[in-house]
Amino acid sequence: MLPENLYINRELSWIAFNRRVLAQALDQRTQLLEQAKFSAIFSNNLDEFFMVRVASLKSQVEAGIDKRSEDGLTPREQLHEIRNQLSALLEAQQKHYLNHLRVGLEDFGVFLFNYEQLNEAQRHWVDNFFQTAIFPVLTPLAVDPAHPFPFVSNLSLNVAALIHDPDSGQRQLARVKVPQKILPRFVSIPVELGSDESKATHTAVPLEQVIAFNLSLLFPGMSIEGHYFFRVTRDADLELRDLEADDLMIAIEQGLRKRRMGGEVVRLEVADDTPQDVMEMLMEGMSVVEEDLYRVNGPLGLDDLFGLMSLPLPHLKDTTHSGQTPTVLSRTQRGMLEDGSIKEEEFESIFSVIRRHDVLLHHPYDLFSTSVEEFINQAADDPLVMGIKMTLYRTSKDSPIIAALIRAAENGKQVMALVELKARFDEDNNIQWAKHLERSGVHVVYGVIGLKTHTKIVLVVRKEKERLRSYVHIGTGNYNSKTSRLYTDLGLLSARPELGQDLVELFNYLTGFSKQQSFRKLLVAPVSLRKGMEELIRREIEHAQQGRGGSIKAKMNSLVDPGIIALLYEASQAGVTIQLIIRGMCSLYPGLEGISDNISVVSIIGRFLEHSRIFWFNNGGEPEVFIGSADLMPRNLDRRVEAVTPIDDPDLRAQLERLLERYLSDNRGAWDMQTDGTFIQRYPEGEERNSQLQLIEDWKGSSVVQPNR
Repeated sequence: MLPENLYINRELSWIAFNRRVLAQALDQRTQLLEQAKFSAIFSNNLDEFFMVRVASLKSQVEAGIDKRSEDGLTPREQLHEIRNQLSALLEAQQKHYLNHLRVGLEDFGVFLFNYEQLNEAQRHWVDNFFQTAIFPVLTPLAVDPAHPFPFVSNLSLNVAALIHDPDSGQRQLARVKVPQKILPRFVSIPVELGSDESKATHTAVPLEQVIAFNLSLLFPGMSIEGHYFFRVTRDADLELRDLEADDLMIAIEQGLRKRRMGGEVVRLEVADDTPQDVMEMLMEGMSVVEEDLYRVNGPLGLDDLFGLMSLPLPHLKDTTHSGQTPTVLSRTQRGMLEDGSIKEEEFESIFSVIRRHDVLLHHPYDLFSTSVEEFINQAADDPLVMGIKMTLYRTSKDSPIIAALIRAAENGKQVMALVELKARFDEDNNIQWAKHLERSGVHVVYGVIGLKTHTKIVLVVRKEKERLRSYVHIGTGNYNSKTSRLYTDLGLLSARPELGQDLVELFNYLTGFSKQQSFRKLLVAPVSLRKGMEELIRREIEHAQQGRGGSIKAKMNSLVDPGIIALLYEASQAGVTIQLIIRGMCSLYPGLEGISDNISVVSIIGRFLEHSRIFWFNNGGEPEVFIGSADLMPRNLDRRVEAVTPIDDPDLRAQLERLLERYLSDNRGAWDMQTDGTFIQRYPEGEERNSQLQLIEDWKGSSVVQPNR
C-alpha cells in the first residue's frame, strides 16, 4: 500500500500539465499566433477535463461516495482543490489575451475589436451583416411562467438578454444561442472600412458581440436593459454499464444521443459584469450551485482562438514542417516521376525492405503517408497478400487507410478491422467508419467485452514461395493522418516470425474466445503487461544490488499507477537510476531523500504533442528497449488491450537510446519536476537545445523528401 504522502493526486497533476500548456502561450519566446494556439489548447483541454473528470467527481459527491483517492482526498475535497488551482490559471489566460495577444497582433495589422471600438462605417457593415447572415438563424427564447428555462446545450456560448416591456413594466430574461458551429467566432470586417493610419491587414469583431448589440431587432417593441454572455459545460462521459448488450453499436448510439443533449451542468461560465439577479436566474434555471460558477473577466470559450491560425501570417507561426520519407523506404514509393509514373527498375516493394531488416519510424519527422499508409496501400494492391488485420482507435475523417482497407476487400483479400467504438469523443466517427467498412465487405469487430482496445497494430499475411509470411506494424499512436503530423509517435515495421505469430494470436484474442495468457515477444495488457513491467523493474533492482548498476529510462504520457510507482520507489532505494520523461500526469514525487533520490522527471511541451512511449532497461549492460501504446496507468495495465513490443535490432535500440538522451538534454521545452511535485521550466545557459527542432534538422539531413504522389 502506497502511503498517501508519496502519491500526487491525478486530477491536480493533470492541472499541473495544463499549466505547462498555458505557459507556452504566456512565453514571449513563442510565436504570436502559436501563443493563440496554445491558449486554445489549454481551453479545449479544460473543457474535456470538466466534461469527464470533474463530472465524475461530482457524480460521486451526489451519490454520497466518500472514498478517498490515493493521496487521501475525498471527491468533495478534490473538487475544492481543483477550483482553487484553476482560478489563477484562468485569470492569467484572460490577462494574456486582453493585454498581450490582442495588443501584440495589432503591431502586425490584426485588430480584434470590441463592438464599441468600431467606427461608424464598420458598425454599419457589421449591423448589415447581422441582418443578412446571422439574424435569420437565431432563435430567441423567453423565460417566464409560460416559457420554462430553455435547455442550454453543452459548450454552447449564449447571450442572456434582460428585456423590459414598456407597456407592462415587466422585466424578463431571454436566451439567444450564438451559432458558433455554423459561423466563425470572429466576424471579419473589410479592412478598407478602417482609418487610413491603422494599416490593418485583418479586422474582426466577436460574433457574440455582433448579436448582443443588435438584440433590439430580435425583440422589437421591447427595451434591452442589458446583455450578458454565458457558457455551459455538461457531463459528457458516456456511460456504458451494459457492455454485454447484444448490439454495442446501438448502445453507444443511444449514449451519444444523450451526450448531445448533455448531462448535468458541471460548469457555468459567466461574464464578470453579469449582475447578481441575472446570475441567480441562470443558476436556478440550470440547477447550478455556487461552486460550479466561474466568473470570467474576458471572452468566454477561448478554444475558438484556434481560428486565428488560419490567418495568412507565416512570420507569426512556427515554420511549416511536412516530414520526410525515411531513407530506407525511399525506393518503395510509387509515383516517383514528375508525371506520376513509376520507374519500375528503381521501385522496390516495401515488403522486400522489411524482410531484410526491421524499420523504426518516428512521426511526424518520418512521413506517415509514405511509411505506414504506404505499407497498408501496398498490402491492399499486392496480389500476393492474402489478408490484412488492424485495429482502429481514432482515425481521420478522410482516412486513406480506410480507403485502402476497402480496396483490399474489393480485391478479394481477407480484411478485418477492429474498430473501437468506445474511443472517447470519437465514438460517432468510429461508428460511421464501422458501418462504411461493413458495407464494403470488410469484417468489422468491436473488441473484447469489458475492455477498451487501445493497441495500435497491423498484421499483413503474404504468400511467398508457397508459404505464408507475416508482416507487422506495432505503434504508439493512432492510424490517423491528421494527428500523425501533430503528435510524436513511434512505430515498428517487422517481419520477425515471433512478432507475426504474436499478432496472429492477439487478433484471435480480440475477435474470438481465446484466453491467451502469454506471448512470445509482446507484453499485452491486461494479460502480461503489468507483470512484465514489474519483472523488468525488479531485474534492474537485482542488477543494482549485485553492483551491476541498475538503470531505467522511460518516456510516456502519464504515470499514475500506484503499484508501479511503489516499485519505482523501491528501485530508487536499491540504487537504480531512473530517468522519466512524462508529458502529462505524474503521481510520483522525484528526488525525495531516502525514497526517490535516484528518480528524476522531466516533461517536454512543444509544438508537437509528445505521444510516444519508450521503456529502456540497462539489463546489466545488455539493454532491452520496448515501445508501445500503453502508459503506466491502471486503465492501460488492467482495463485496456495494449501491446508493447521489444526492439531487438541493436541499431534501432541505439537509435532509441539517443532519442531519450536528446529529450533529457532539452533546455527549451523541458520542465523539471521538483520534490514537491511542481515543475520549473529549463532556460538555456548558452546554446539552446530544443529537442523537437533538433529532430526536425536531423531528419532533414538523413531522409529523402516526399515523392510526387
